[in-house]
Amino acid sequence: MRFVFVALIALWLSACSPDSEPIETTATLSVPDPVFHESGNPKTLTEWGQIASNGVEIKLASEAIIFDLNSALFSDYALKLRTVWLPDGRAAQFQPDQSFDFPIGTVITKTFYYPRGTSEGQVLKPDESHGIYSHAANIESYRLLETRILAHRKEGWIALPYVWNDAQTQAELKRIGDIKPLTLVDAEQQTEFAYVVPNVNQCAGCHATNNTTRKIEPIGPKARHLNRDFAYETGPENQLKFWEANGVLDDAPAQVEIDKTAIWNDDSASVNERARAYLDINCAHCHNKVGPADTSGLHLEPDTKFGPNLGLCKPPIAAGTGTGGRLFGIIPGKPEDSIFVYRTASTDPAVMMPELGRSLAHNEGVALLEEWIKNMPGNCTDPAK
Repeated sequence: MRFVFVALIALWLSACSPDSEPIETTATLSVPDPVFHESGNPKTLTEWGQIASNGVEIKLASEAIIFDLNSALFSDYALKLRTVWLPDGRAAQFQPDQSFDFPIGTVITKTFYYPRGTSEGQVLKPDESHGIYSHAANIESYRLLETRILAHRKEGWIALPYVWNDAQTQAELKRIGDIKPLTLVDAEQQTEFAYVVPNVNQCAGCHATNNTTRKIEPIGPKARHLNRDFAYETGPENQLKFWEANGVLDDAPAQVEIDKTAIWNDDSASVNERARAYLDINCAHCHNKVGPADTSGLHLEPDTKFGPNLGLCKPPIAAGTGTGGRLFGIIPGKPEDSIFVYRTASTDPAVMMPELGRSLAHNEGVALLEEWIKNMPGNCTDPAK
């Protein structure tokens, strides 16, 4: 309070004195120095040295690498700034299908944010023109909500959520999660919703992709998701090639040999490629052969063959009320009768899929799944027809 009072007096004196110079009210922002914490749970994001903000701009650690995914997990339309930082002289080992094998000491961040609306609590539904993709960026037109930390320690990965204050100058650890009431504004409507910051158990619920080991691991940094160009400050370059050239990725094969996930909303790819990419990033971390939803028999990995394991004419095993009275996961040609569409379009916590990470329905994603199912051959009486 004393600081605020002094700042207000200084501004008043500046306005009353025509000869005075403008007073700088925003603290100078330095490039942060990365710190790896071998133990403990730092109370503030600043202690990790990955991201710094003074409320007007943000700066990232110079050694941190910004990355993006071909298709990203839907999180109530929030935009995401992703970074990875590796300890000096260490590199991640390439793996063709799973997340790369990152060395101990690696820190991955994901910051969730929206373009600001015109009033308190309003955020804008973003389009392709929005986004923070540089090491230093003005954030006055954005609202930062949270930054999630994944850090690789000797005992394994840990996941910690940090919530930004209203001034956007600091993010504090919220192990129990948080809820932010927001209003999403687009050209057609305004939608009130509760943006949910997950607690540490919920973080583990998604990132523990193996239901037997229950070990936390990254989801996004896999070869197929990273195999795309990124507009670096030195110019556009394939991310995998950039990582390898900068010594943070070893043993990568030739780029032509690496799978590439489709961009879910890129019409140049087929509907099937786009829908499978959407299910891969949004659902397959649970719905895989060893994942938390392994008992469902529903495997939504990109290599799952077209058939019952993908949901085709597959009756539910443990969906309960989540079926909405529908008989099969997917009924070819009938998206309105398919459990897939019913659950992804729902916002009822007892019905919706994914279960975590959203309060809103992703209307565009649902429309893609509807189109995919509508154009499927066969039927559930005789799937061959």
